[in-house]
Amino acid sequence: MLSPPSVVVVQSLNFFPQRAERAYLYIPRKMALQLWETLKEAIVAYTGLSPATFFTLLALLVAVYHILSGFFWPSETHHHPRNLEEMQPLPPPVQLGEVTEEELKQYDGTDPKKPLLMAIKGQIYDVSQSRMFYGPGGPYALFAGKDASRALAKMSFEEKDLTGDTTGLGPFELEALQDWEYKFMSKYVKVGTIKSTVPETQGESTSDAPKAEDVPSESPAVKSEETSSSTADAKEE
Repeated sequence: MLSPPSVVVVQSLNFFPQRAERAYLYIPRKMALQLWETLKEAIVAYTGLSPATFFTLLALLVAVYHILSGFFWPSETHHHPRNLEEMQPLPPPVQLGEVTEEELKQYDGTDPKKPLLMAIKGQIYDVSQSRMFYGPGGPYALFAGKDASRALAKMSFEEKDLTGDTTGLGPFELEALQDWEYKFMSKYVKVGTIKSTVPETQGESTSDAPKAEDVPSESPAVKSEETSSSTADAKEE
């Protein structure tokens, strides 16, 4: 008895996926068997031992290696307490308030008990978490303990640029400095500001002296009286 076309289509759809799945499973098994046979032939050809003897000796060598390494080299578990001691959490940032540039130099990383600080545009940030970069021996160690605004804007490592003076910088340098400031604001904690020092000039020191215009002058009437009195005295004589 012939089946209707719809039944034939359904049966074909149900059959072919199973057949394909069996084919995919059969190919890896066949390849694994071929590799195993090749490996056994290689073991016998190169070592002269049977596969069972070869793998037994290999297991014994691995066991002996682990035993000897335990005697001569300490296991990694012994290093965990030391690593935990070395990786102590950083203390919370301490707010300094206003400090001078000379006081900021004390926080350049030479004293491990003090935080590592750096300033940009007069704002001081705690960069202790990046000690590998800004600490002693780091690539940016010369910026620590200073206001390095000009050096960061110019990407300079010269001593003369390690200052917070940004006068004379171009628009691209000022934009680069702004990017650095945004990075520090988002990554580090602000702990203070640099106290601004305004130098006294000669003009400012003499500004308190009274000017000639401020000195009260004698009125013309007073002057005329003095002249008339002097002429009268001369006539009497």
